[in-house]
Amino acid sequence: MTTQCAYCIDVHIKGAKQAGVSEEELAELISISASVKAGATMVHGLLAMRLFEQ
Repeated sequence: MTTQCAYCIDVHIKGAKQAGVSEEELAELISISASVKAGATMVHGLLAMRLFEQ
């Protein structure tokens, strides 16, 4: 999810369904992925602000 690769998402969702992952578990994964991506954005944003101030 965080790399936004459509091929990877397709492959892994098919595997998850075969493994018995529920829709609720998938929704949780999506929420966690969004948090991870947001965290990386904040870290890089803070670096950009620091560099701008120099």
